[in-house]
Amino acid sequence: MTKKKIVTFNPKAVTKHLVSVLGDRAQDVIIKRYGLGNSSDRLTLEAIGEKYGITRERVRQIENHSLAQIRKSKECEKEAVSFEELRSLIHEMGCLVAEDELLSHIAQDPITQNHVHFMLVVGDAFVKEKENDDFKHRWCVDTDLSAKIEESLMKVYDSLSDDELISEPDMIRAFLSHLTNVATELKSEEIAKRWLSVSKKVSKNPLGEWGKSFSTNVNAKGMRDYAYLVIRKHGSPIHFREVAKAIEKMFGKKAHVATTHNELIKDKRFVLVGRGLYALAEWGYIKGVVKDVIKKILEKDGPLSKEKIIEKVLKERYVKENTILVNLQNSKIFTKTKDGKYALS
Repeated sequence: MTKKKIVTFNPKAVTKHLVSVLGDRAQDVIIKRYGLGNSSDRLTLEAIGEKYGITRERVRQIENHSLAQIRKSKECEKEAVSFEELRSLIHEMGCLVAEDELLSHIAQDPITQNHVHFMLVVGDAFVKEKENDDFKHRWCVDTDLSAKIEESLMKVYDSLSDDELISEPDMIRAFLSHLTNVATELKSEEIAKRWLSVSKKVSKNPLGEWGKSFSTNVNAKGMRDYAYLVIRKHGSPIHFREVAKAIEKMFGKKAHVATTHNELIKDKRFVLVGRGLYALAEWGYIKGVVKDVIKKILEKDGPLSKEKIIEKVLKERYVKENTILVNLQNSKIFTKTKDGKYALS
């Protein structure tokens, strides 16, 4: 099945008309500089300068002069309909679009993408915002709206704690809540996700949850990070064998059972709550073996009856009641009071 064309014009035909106004050397410089020939490679100023035996600065001058010449030409005027179609497409996509997303939306072929990119460079309606620490390369057709979007992206980033994860619907709502005085038709879910993808500071993990890009909860790098996401998604204690299986199924990563168990033991994010069962420390589980759990309960609540201790420990650990009773017999740690309760020795 042939993919539906996004634009009606032929980008290669348009750029052929545009560069036809240039002399041979200027045409060659532009074609090589923007990858408009048989190769999609975009040559550097230095590489082109070496071919002609001129400085990179001279190549830059030729490039800038050629672009100005094209913009003032009748051929450029003749392509006004194609430029307007491209402008309308960007407007429909939200007025601000990451360069890689825009180009891949129009064409999959790298050379065709180069021709579209050249049209963006030449067209007066298009403004390129260069990549920086906060945002990707992006193109806009409304600079005022672009500034509002970028400000809102920074606000939503600042509102997140370092390792916080939120669902995509919550992320969209949080982002749009900072974006005021924007046309309603532009505040759709699809466009909001496209705007979010412009940011380099927030992104989503393989499970579709959003957070700060540097967080290992978003940018998972090892077995422990994948295990954290698996257990978090599961929502309750889970056996390490099941964690290993889920890592392979959800992330396509090879996870040996023994290795997974060892990684869970080493990481403070996880708490062993039963025979091979792990929970997340952030869920509030007390760390340590059963005796440590009993100690912390008694430190907090004071002397308690045997039944009450069993009840509280079973909320923290998946163990048999007899295991708790055996631990209570450790006279170095616990003592029985006159009223039959247990306290710390």
